[in-house]
Amino acid sequence: MPATLAKGLIERIGEAGGDAADHTAALQQVMESIDLSNLGAIGHRVVHGGSLFSSATLIDDEVVETIERLVPLAPLHNPAALSGIAVARKLLPDVPQVAVFDTAFHQTIAPEGVTYAIDAGLAADWQIRRYGFHGTSHAYVARETAALLGRPAEEINVITLHLGNGASACAVQGGRSVATSMGMSPQSGLVMGTRSGDIDPTVIFHLHRVAGLPIEEIERSLTRSAGLQGLTGANDMREIQRRRDEGDPAATLAFAVYCRRIKEHVGAYLALLGHTDAITFTAGVGENSPAVRSAALQGLSTLGIEIDEARNNRGDRIVSPDAARVAVCVVPTDEELEIAEETRKALGA
Repeated sequence: MPATLAKGLIERIGEAGGDAADHTAALQQVMESIDLSNLGAIGHRVVHGGSLFSSATLIDDEVVETIERLVPLAPLHNPAALSGIAVARKLLPDVPQVAVFDTAFHQTIAPEGVTYAIDAGLAADWQIRRYGFHGTSHAYVARETAALLGRPAEEINVITLHLGNGASACAVQGGRSVATSMGMSPQSGLVMGTRSGDIDPTVIFHLHRVAGLPIEEIERSLTRSAGLQGLTGANDMREIQRRRDEGDPAATLAFAVYCRRIKEHVGAYLALLGHTDAITFTAGVGENSPAVRSAALQGLSTLGIEIDEARNNRGDRIVSPDAARVAVCVVPTDEELEIAEETRKALGA
């Protein structure tokens, strides 16, 4: 596995007060910060690879054109990835570049796990199906969980819970994704910071026909003003927990809704996997909120799932009792390191 030599973040590209005026300026900042003589390849995170990419792929003109065709499936994310790819190829034309897709890890899910029960012709014509996201994180965390337990990744079943501002659950069987909570877009599944997660589709029709809201406004609301933000006016779980501890009813309800949705997915995946070796929490909330971990798994002791509150509050890597049938783990994600590893494998290095 590669080791991290340096890390950095350039934010709000192209925005007033941002770190860089555009992607060219951003990449130039990166180039000035590292020794280019040691640069063997560049890995690009691409959110949506549709059903066309099941692994990291060496970038050429054809791959770029394919990613462009997938923009309608990820209009907020793929254009930014394409900008980064274009700039990197222009400034570093001799350096191999690899696209690492968030959706690729979930291409192993069986057809019945990705098919929506809608008109089959419409689904085929418009690429409507479950794709899943956060695949880079789920793959890394599942493998690290196996290492933590001293077991080969191919021999254990893990439920991974990526709980950040975006949130998703994944059932991993022998190192392969067999179910995930996000669907055609990163909008569905668990409650998130500003995204609603699963809702009845009729909500959209109702808001449009009865409330008179334009589709664009509904989309913006469900994407940017829903989730924890919609329930409390805050998208930060730390703020919500503080207000909950002070007795705020809205924060108390939001916390309960958030944790119940996690529990519902854990229960479904326990049934799907048949045998589960570990449940692993990761990302900002998953790694740093003992209260969420405890509430999300509360009442599951009959299924062999328990939390040792002392370990949980200390932030141990394994927060379940030694005798528990299912290990409950906390594993920090490292998507950049996973992208580096996928890039290395794609190049056969």
